[in-house]
Amino acid sequence: MEKEIIYNSNLHFEHVQWRRELFFWEDELKTFKNRLSELVMRYTSKEVMVQLEHFQNQIILHGGKIDDLLEDIEKHESQIAGQSMAGKDVLDTVLVKKHLEFRDLMETQRQLYADLKKDFFRFLTKYM
Repeated sequence: MEKEIIYNSNLHFEHVQWRRELFFWEDELKTFKNRLSELVMRYTSKEVMVQLEHFQNQIILHGGKIDDLLEDIEKHESQIAGQSMAGKDVLDTVLVKKHLEFRDLMETQRQLYADLKKDFFRFLTKYM
């Protein structure tokens, strides 16, 4: 069986895609915050306020996670750049393993974010 060669350019391409996705989420979270602000002005019931606070907390948590992921991508990009400057186009096993773990982390975050959006839109449908 032939081993697959993983090139720095392939990992860089995936990093670019992840960054775009994370920046998009970041932008969406700003819109969600604006919607929450509108609802805070409309409702005073304790039930609605508890749900508003829940979504506010979730938005803050996701925003923090986005920042962490962007920082991790930047660190990994620096490692790739260092190898490229050294004339090595193929990553070593440790960095590839780290990249694959990060890919799994992105998949998990995608699912968590999709769940947040689904729940938030259901909430908006009920109260907007």
